[in-house]
Amino acid sequence: MATATQWIEGARPRTLPAAVAPVVAGSGLAWFVGSFSVGKALLCLVVAVSIQIGCNYANDYSDGVRGSDADRVGPFRLVGSGAVAPGRVRAMAWAWFGFACLAGLVLVAACGHWWLIGLGAACVAAAWFYTGGRRPYGYAGWGEFFVFVFFGLVASIGTAYVQDAWAAQPPEWVDPDAWSAMRAAFSGAAAASAVAMGCLATAILVTNNLRDLQGDARVGKRTLATRMGDRATRWFDIALVAMAGLAVVVAAALSTWWVLVGLAGLIPLIRPSGQVLARASGRDLIAVLRLTGVSEFVVAVGMTLGWVIGR
Repeated sequence: MATATQWIEGARPRTLPAAVAPVVAGSGLAWFVGSFSVGKALLCLVVAVSIQIGCNYANDYSDGVRGSDADRVGPFRLVGSGAVAPGRVRAMAWAWFGFACLAGLVLVAACGHWWLIGLGAACVAAAWFYTGGRRPYGYAGWGEFFVFVFFGLVASIGTAYVQDAWAAQPPEWVDPDAWSAMRAAFSGAAAASAVAMGCLATAILVTNNLRDLQGDARVGKRTLATRMGDRATRWFDIALVAMAGLAVVVAAALSTWWVLVGLAGLIPLIRPSGQVLARASGRDLIAVLRLTGVSEFVVAVGMTLGWVIGR
């Protein structure tokens, strides 16, 4: 029987900042145009965190039954360690997915955009089939693409969308012409901030796969890192961080320059980026993983602070 501590560790709480960050960024955008809703923002947060935890348990189950975790460098795994029967971990994954779906249905009812049910189903499917099913896309080198889409674009823009950010009316003290100009740039700012979140979330996965590159290659797990090779993966990781910084600048240019406060969140990654280029490997990359997740969260908070001040 696994202990409560082991179950919590199996949920991989250090990955949760990557689920919270895009919700924070999307809510900041909603605040900027005067449509922020505490209730809807909290529901988005519940959905994002629940899917992340469910995905973590699903990966634990699928990798464990395939034997991919037999020689693991990273965090504790429930199935791979033999601490918990695979079926129980699978049930836990679907329990969290179910919780996410329940919160999502409440959110859809609150905002009235019923087509989002299909998008929610796609999010759950993406979380399960990352390592689950007969042909998991994470084993075919597509993991980074789906993380960028779902944990970046969908999570960030979706959070702003369900708060009716695009339908907000101008406050009385705002000039109508100025409001029209701001709204014209708003979609671009939303996309840029979502790209920043997506790049940093993808950098987390790239660093994770770089850490596990040798072990994944031995068990035939064809991640993007095993396909690109060690050197190219390291430069790809650095490029993602640089692209995130550029996206923050674009978002600031299209909304308010106060959003540049978000760049402060990239400062903690200066040293880890040097370690990546210096060919750090194995357990030495665990700290880099943790800092990348924290950095994404700080960038989101900084951008949101900028939108609050700029408004």
